[in-house]
Amino acid sequence: MVKHFIFIALFVVVFIGCKPTQTINLPEQTVEVENPNKVPEPTVYHGSNTQTFDLIHTKLAVSFNWEKAYLYGKAELTLKPYFYPQSILMLDARGMDIHKVQLITKGNDGFPVMTDLKYVYDSLLITIDLPKKYTRNDTLKLFLDYTAKPNELKEGGSAAIRSDKGLYFINEKGEDQDKPQQIWTQGETEANSVWFPTIDSPNEKCTDEIAITVEEKYKTLSNGTLMQSEINGDGTRTDFWEMNIPHSTYLFMMAIGDFAVVKDKWRTMDVDYYVEHKYEPYAKEIFGLTPEMIEFFSTKLGVDYAWQKYSQIVVRDYVSGAMENTTATIHGEFVHQTHREMLDGNGAEDVISHELFHHWFGDLVTCESWANLPLNESFATYGEFLWREYKYGADKAAEGLQSDLIQYLQEVEKGKYKDMVRFDYKTNEDMFDRHTYQKGGRILHMLRNYIGDDAFFTSLKNYLNENKFTAVEMHQLRLSCEEVTGEDLNWFFNQWFFAAGHPILDINYFYNDTLKTQTVTVEQMQDFKNVPLYKLPLKIDIYLNGKVETKDVIVDGVKNIFSFDVASKPDLVNFDAEKMLLCEKVDNHKTMEEWVFMYDHAPRYLDRFEALIQLSKSSDEIAVKTLTHALNDKYSNIRLTAIKLIKKAAKSNGNEVKAKLIDLAKNDIDTKVRGDAMDALVENFDADEEIKGVLINAVSEESYYVIEKALENLSSVSYQDAMKFAKSLESDETPQIKNTVCYVYSEHGEAEQNSFFIKTSSELTGYEKYAFILSYNKYLKKQSNSTIIEGLPILKETALNENAWWMRLNGINAISDLESMFLNRINVAELELKDLAAGSDKELDLRNAINSDKEVQQKIEAILTAIKENEKNPRLRKMLGLKD
Repeated sequence: MVKHFIFIALFVVVFIGCKPTQTINLPEQTVEVENPNKVPEPTVYHGSNTQTFDLIHTKLAVSFNWEKAYLYGKAELTLKPYFYPQSILMLDARGMDIHKVQLITKGNDGFPVMTDLKYVYDSLLITIDLPKKYTRNDTLKLFLDYTAKPNELKEGGSAAIRSDKGLYFINEKGEDQDKPQQIWTQGETEANSVWFPTIDSPNEKCTDEIAITVEEKYKTLSNGTLMQSEINGDGTRTDFWEMNIPHSTYLFMMAIGDFAVVKDKWRTMDVDYYVEHKYEPYAKEIFGLTPEMIEFFSTKLGVDYAWQKYSQIVVRDYVSGAMENTTATIHGEFVHQTHREMLDGNGAEDVISHELFHHWFGDLVTCESWANLPLNESFATYGEFLWREYKYGADKAAEGLQSDLIQYLQEVEKGKYKDMVRFDYKTNEDMFDRHTYQKGGRILHMLRNYIGDDAFFTSLKNYLNENKFTAVEMHQLRLSCEEVTGEDLNWFFNQWFFAAGHPILDINYFYNDTLKTQTVTVEQMQDFKNVPLYKLPLKIDIYLNGKVETKDVIVDGVKNIFSFDVASKPDLVNFDAEKMLLCEKVDNHKTMEEWVFMYDHAPRYLDRFEALIQLSKSSDEIAVKTLTHALNDKYSNIRLTAIKLIKKAAKSNGNEVKAKLIDLAKNDIDTKVRGDAMDALVENFDADEEIKGVLINAVSEESYYVIEKALENLSSVSYQDAMKFAKSLESDETPQIKNTVCYVYSEHGEAEQNSFFIKTSSELTGYEKYAFILSYNKYLKKQSNSTIIEGLPILKETALNENAWWMRLNGINAISDLESMFLNRINVAELELKDLAAGSDKELDLRNAINSDKEVQQKIEAILTAIKENEKNPRLRKMLGLKD
């Protein structure tokens, strides 16, 4: 599953774990001793769920009441005791009305006999008394008649998976003319039990059938194969989907709506893309690499795609990034793109490869518990790397690795140090973090690097074949690698998967001209109380006289000193030459000449990237020259990096840098480079007519990113031109352009631009709406009270009624920001009033202004009161200072 981690400025309180203590004051020292009366907290352990029954097959028949947002369901479950005899069965079923629970047996006449069973239901679990004690040799079949009511549940969720309602009705009453009516599900982690009774656990796998009855105008999608469709004669149709290969219950799905279905093939297998009709012409441009991905992964892993078909569907208001439901991946609407939008890159391609790779790692072989989630998500993240490496080459793949490292380290900076496989999480969703995704992908890359490509992919092939259609733990991956390599790999898995943190390495170099030796000293600097001492096999490349000699070393101590005989001083000593370590490096002891040599001669993306970072800190002529040269690098992200770091070079080598930036802004094949080059031009040079001309010409480009950057920069160079072009772009339907126009208006707009903001507010959703609210708040703060009053309903609607809690928070923050502005204005004005003569014109004007401000302030207070009365989300209630 791909998650969108959204980091928003919140009211954050950090609690530092500490022990209750008694402090005894002694001369010149303080001694703290533990309180002897302290009650130890129980150890939290989330292992795999105990299996008492094995769910063999699930058969569902579902229909819907859109008006009430109800699902009417009938379920037949086939089960058998897992090992021990059982007389009680417990099924997960959240927030349902249970109408019948019956045992299905075969009568003497061969027809089924339905026997009512006694059960207790507590809104989470159905506890069923069985008529006898069943053994592992017995099979039983149950029938349940129920109504699912997802909108009546108390909604939970996390930053990764924003809701756990399981079943979602979108625009169920059809009141929003700009949004289609849809129904879709989201099962991970344990939310599918909202819409059908089941054993909701990742280590439970079964086959299934789902009969979905909908209005004839709608398409349906579910796992497996569409076996048949029946017209019911009442305006409805029933589609019968069958999944005859076992898969985990959290991977069950269905989706319903008015979709265009675009057909594709892999070998002889159906590959389908479900999109809104508007995006039908672009479906193959968005998803068209999927068959090639399936072929590549099948070949690379030596294990063919195992399922009956592969479908991908794009839905509205999705609660996460995407979800790898078996044979039927759901994507959020960010995947919808037109041809013009994809000129700036297909932002969905990594997501598409991620979810597809899950069909081997996660669907075919599944983590047995959420504690072992890296077996799903670390692999899917590494699947992105493998696809990039195959399709686009080493530089693009390495850029992804570097991004993963940065994202993981950002999480660490926030104080999160966790084992990769961990059993002490608070909620299942806590496992969906940058450790499980980004750090995990990097760990797999190190494992591949250590044991070699052939052994790595042979190990994965064995792991998949030996464990297919089962649930596993991390040690089974280790054992597969050990079986292939013949090596005990506990040391690798223990330090990376079963321990927290990462190495912090201080690297120093010394050349002894007398002894003709090159020394490399490496110190591990991490906190050994919480982080292990690492064993790090790696390579050091020594560049000398046009040749490269590679040294294999193992860093395994607090301090290691490696000495190599050399003929003369090397041109470069390149530590971790393969650039595969997951670590923080203090490697700033090279000379500028060595960094320049590294940029010019070392072969990898990260060699060039690290060299540019170091060179950007210097104003030396050689550093400036290399940074300027990097503007022409073969790989676009190195050019982008050089653009962002060009400041010192622009000051000392201005004419050449300016000329190159103008050339990039006009002609580079990468639209991101063109847009960022305009940023650098405006940031580093006085805006003359030539730069202004570049910006004005770029506003007419096809790329939305180029237009956005041109208009934003024109806003600071020539606001009159920016306002003119913004006006001409008001009719553009693209959210990115709408938000760019809003940005310009937030900087320079007057009251007349408020009509555009009001119109646009109803046309944006999701992340685009989030950016819009930020701009609108900035705009309103510069306007008259009457304009602010016109805008308050938009902020109120956002704060009260947006589905996503983070969007409501955005509205709340905007309203609170206005409240602070008015309170401050009123306070300042009332202080000023004290010094004015009563009855003077100035005193009367100021009183009128205060009264006007108080009128607006009262409206804002009323909105905040309504928010507090209506907000149900526990996270937001806590931020608002409210009790649950």
